[in-house]
Amino acid sequence: MNLQAAHEGTGGARPTAMPDAATPAGLPAGLPAHELVYRELRARVLHGVFEPGQAVTIQGLTRDLAVGMTPVREALRRLMAEGALEFRGNRRISVPVLAESDVEQLRHARIALEPDLARRACRTATAHDIAELQAIDSKLDEAIRRGNVHGYLVENHRFHARLNAVAEAPILTGLVEGLWLRFGPSLRVVCGQFGTRNLPDMHKDLVSALKLGDCEAAAVAMAGDVEQGMEMIAQAL
Repeated sequence: MNLQAAHEGTGGARPTAMPDAATPAGLPAGLPAHELVYRELRARVLHGVFEPGQAVTIQGLTRDLAVGMTPVREALRRLMAEGALEFRGNRRISVPVLAESDVEQLRHARIALEPDLARRACRTATAHDIAELQAIDSKLDEAIRRGNVHGYLVENHRFHARLNAVAEAPILTGLVEGLWLRFGPSLRVVCGQFGTRNLPDMHKDLVSALKLGDCEAAAVAMAGDVEQGMEMIAQAL
């Protein structure tokens, strides 16, 4: 993806907004270069473009994204602060490899938060919200049918993110997004070992619960989805 930017200044100069023509699809126009780079790299982590253990370099990302070093450094600092990347010494930054204890903690945190968000979303979801979730799930099904790993990871995250947005609980949603940044790369490992057709998906049970207004059933479906997904990560790692 080309994120062609204007020439970067030095020192603490305020980053300039990238021209609209260079704004990646799906991102708002007029964002400063450092924000565009952050969002692009964040998406790569969430969607498994970066694999566990993979090293990333400022120079490599500068070439890949066609931007200056300043916005890349800023984006990497933010992602390290969020736990999506880690500093390994000798100026080496890499994608964390989850240990067994990491997976257990992530499972515990997700079970504490995501079923509650599903319950909240059930209380506020409109017919339009449910239709959007069904449309995303249809794209997810198509990715599974085609064995499109990247498509699966993108649409799976989109489904969960859209549901969480419907819940109208931004503090809880922010916490959950931080958890997804930590295990997102590991989902690609799961896809590689099990294939897309064998991955857990309780989205249809969840959508059915939303249609019925059965908020406890929505929470149960989400808990099942989380448990199955984290169990497969544990097996894959």
